[in-house]
Amino acid sequence: MCGIVGCILKNDKAAPVLLDCVQRLEYRGYDSVGLATYSSSGINIKKDRGKINEVSQKLHLDELPGEIGIGHVRWATHGLPTPENAHPHTDCEGKIAVVHNGIIENYKELKDQLVSEGHHFVSQTDTEVIAHLIEKYHKDGLNLEEAINKAITKLHGSYAFAVISTDEPNRILGVRKESPLILGLGDGEYFLASDAPAILQHTRRIIYLADHETFIMDEEGITVKDRDGRVLDKPVETIRWTPEMAQKGGYPHFMLKEIHEQPEAVRNTLFEVSDIKKIVHQFPEFKRVTFVACGTSYHASLVGKYLFEGLLGLPTDVMLASEFEFSEKAIDPHALVIFISQSGETADTLKALRIANKKAKTLAIVNVLGSTATREADYVIFTRAGPEIGVAATKTYISQLTCIYLLAACMCQDENLLEELQTIPDCMKAVLSLEDGIKEMAGKYKDAQDFFFIGRGFSYPTALEGALKLKEITYIHGEGYAAGELKHGPLALIDDAVPVVAVVPPGKSHDRTLSNVQEVKARGARVIGLGSEDDQVLSSEASDMIEFPHQIPELLSPLLYVVPLQLLAYHISVKRGIDPDKPKNLAKCVTVE
Repeated sequence: MCGIVGCILKNDKAAPVLLDCVQRLEYRGYDSVGLATYSSSGINIKKDRGKINEVSQKLHLDELPGEIGIGHVRWATHGLPTPENAHPHTDCEGKIAVVHNGIIENYKELKDQLVSEGHHFVSQTDTEVIAHLIEKYHKDGLNLEEAINKAITKLHGSYAFAVISTDEPNRILGVRKESPLILGLGDGEYFLASDAPAILQHTRRIIYLADHETFIMDEEGITVKDRDGRVLDKPVETIRWTPEMAQKGGYPHFMLKEIHEQPEAVRNTLFEVSDIKKIVHQFPEFKRVTFVACGTSYHASLVGKYLFEGLLGLPTDVMLASEFEFSEKAIDPHALVIFISQSGETADTLKALRIANKKAKTLAIVNVLGSTATREADYVIFTRAGPEIGVAATKTYISQLTCIYLLAACMCQDENLLEELQTIPDCMKAVLSLEDGIKEMAGKYKDAQDFFFIGRGFSYPTALEGALKLKEITYIHGEGYAAGELKHGPLALIDDAVPVVAVVPPGKSHDRTLSNVQEVKARGARVIGLGSEDDQVLSSEASDMIEFPHQIPELLSPLLYVVPLQLLAYHISVKRGIDPDKPKNLAKCVTVE
C-alpha cells in the first residue's frame, strides 16, 4: 500500500510541491520515497529507501528541475525496501516513468513474458511491469494514451497509477481500478493524489475517479474518460476539510492530536442524525443485520451487534471483510448489510460490498465523501471525523461508533438515547483531562512484554480495541478477551509479569467482571482498572485506577472507555522511543488484499 501524487504547475518547480504532497501522505507508507520530474533534459528521478525527510536531506529531492512531475511514498508489498524497489519505475530507455498504488496479481507472468522479449528489469516490484508494458505498446506505434489502455487490459489486480513520458512531455496520464485516486483543480494548475490531505494546501476542488476511469492532465486542464474512451463530464466537489485540519496543530504527534479531537468529531457526527432518520424512513423491513469490516472498524461493528440485538431484537452478525466471500451463499436477502470503512476504499470491504449488493440492501459508514463505497452502497452514512493522519485509528473509530449508535437509536425510535448521546462530547473532554495520570501510569508499564485486556458485553469490544492500539504502536503483545473466557485457556499465561487491563463500567456485567479481576490477581497480575469514580470495590482491587464520571451508563461506555486506552498506548509508545504515527510494518488505509 502506497501513496502517489502528481502536479502540473504554471511557473513553479514541481519538485518542492511534490515533496510537500508526499510528506502529507507518509501515513500511507514510509519504506521509501521517490520523485520524477520532466525538464528539457528529459525525465529526472531521485529515490531511495528510508523516511521522507531522511531521503530528502540526502538526495535534495526538492532540487529536481521541471514544472511537471509525479511522486510516490512506499509501503513494501513486492520486494524489500531498497533503492531499486523504490518508485518511480521506468522502461528500458528511461523515457517512461510510473508511480503505482495497488497490487498487480499477474506481474510474474507478465514479467517473464517481457523478459523473454528483451526487456530489462531492475527491481523486484510488480509495478515495473506497467512501465515495460506501456513501452512495448508505445513502440508498436500506439500513442501514450493508447499504450496505457492496451496495457491495462493485461493487468489483473488493483491499481492507481500515473505516467509521464518524454514523448508527450507536457502531460500526466493515469488510471484507477480498486485503488483510490483523486484529481485536484487549482488556479491553472492541476494535481493528483491517493488521498485528499496530500493536496489540500493547493486546492480543495476535487474530482473523484471511479474504477476503470482514465485521465489526461495537461496545462489546459483535465480530461476523464471511461473504459470505452468516452469523455465524461465529472462533477467537481469541494472538500470540507481545511489544510489546517491535516496539520499537527502544536501536538507532538498526529495520534495525540486526533485523540484530543474526538469530542469535536463526535459533536460533528451527531449532526448527521437528521440524515440518518431520512435513511431509516426509506428502509424496508429487515429481518437481520450483518456488519462487515476490518481491524478497528470490526471492533466498532461488535458494539453494533450488542446494540442492534439489545435494542431492536434483530439477529446481528459481525464478519471480517476478508472472510465474507466464504459466506456468499448464506446472505439473507432480507438483511441489511452494513459496511464500515474509514476510507471507503479498503479492498476487502469493497469486494464484500459488491458480493452483498447482488442479494441484499447495503449501507456504508465512511469518512470520505466521494469514495468508492459511497457510490456503490444503497445507503450511506458519513462520519464527520475530518482527516485522520495517524496510522492507528482513534477519532474515526469513535465517529463510527457514534454513527452506529445514531442508527440504532433512529431505527428503534429511542429519543432518550439520542438525547444521552448529546452528552458524550462533554463527558469525553472530562475523560481527556485524565491524561497526566495516564502518562505517569504508562511509565510503570512500558517494559511489559505482554498485556491482557478483559471486558464483558459492551466492554468486550473495548478490550479488543485497547489491545489492538497497544500492539499497533508499542510493539507489546496485547490480547483482548471476553472476561468469561479467561478460565478457558488464557489464565495459564497470567503471572506477575503480565498486566491486565479490566474494563468494568457499572451495569449488568460489573460484578462478574470483578470476579475475573480477582482471578487474575490471585495469579499475581497487576490490574489496571477502568471504572466509575465511585466504584470503591474495583479501586481496592486494582493496582492502578482510571476513574470515569459515575453517570456514564454501561450502554454508552464504549464511546468513552476506549479513550484512556488510546492514551495509554500512545504514552507507552512515546516512552519506548517509538514514533506512534509511523508504526513498523503498518500503513494507513490498507487497500490491498
